[in-house]
Amino acid sequence: MQSDLFATKNMAQPSPTAGMELQNDKCVKYTVNGECYARQGSMVAWRGNLRFEKKGQGVGNFLKRQVTGEGLALMSVSGQGEAWFAHEAENCFIIDIAPGDSLTVNGRNVLVFDAGLHYEIGIVKGAGMAGGGLFNSVFSGQGRLGVICEGTPIVIPVSQQAPVFVDTDAVVGWSAQLQTSLHRSQSFGSMIRGGSGEAVQLRLDGEGFVIVRPSEKQPSTASN
Repeated sequence: MQSDLFATKNMAQPSPTAGMELQNDKCVKYTVNGECYARQGSMVAWRGNLRFEKKGQGVGNFLKRQVTGEGLALMSVSGQGEAWFAHEAENCFIIDIAPGDSLTVNGRNVLVFDAGLHYEIGIVKGAGMAGGGLFNSVFSGQGRLGVICEGTPIVIPVSQQAPVFVDTDAVVGWSAQLQTSLHRSQSFGSMIRGGSGEAVQLRLDGEGFVIVRPSEKQPSTASN
């Protein structure tokens, strides 16, 4: 049988070492030798001796997720084998987090991560429920994090001299050391929304970067 479908770039190959890698720009492959964590429902294929179990978040984190719909609904993947993760054909990226690094990521953009990474769900300072209840996940420690993004993301540097304002529906993540607050602009809102209401943006100050997706449409609610 012959077809371009069977091109080498489309064929899954054994990995020499355990851990995370891009299968292609829409899928992350994880060679498991122990444990990793992934977004519930994101596994598209696996082989080997693996177990998939729903991971609890603790009472506080569970309540936050129920209120906001933007928490992390996770599963643990343990054993030895290979698993492939994807979500609605969104673009996939792998971020290496080193000791001392700290990255804030919107829960809807998390796909899979090493068990060695520490994460906690916290409220975005300065936003609160007025900003749609911006509860994001803060990752730190050492390991790899797989994220997803609708379209090709834009990474914008943030400096003390040049704060950045982002649409709360478009933000993917940012340097955790940045200071956040809400910014309202009536004239901006009148321009883009026909005067139907205030436009609210997330303001980021300090030194670092922010990642946004090239879309302002309302995201789907995270799965439970």
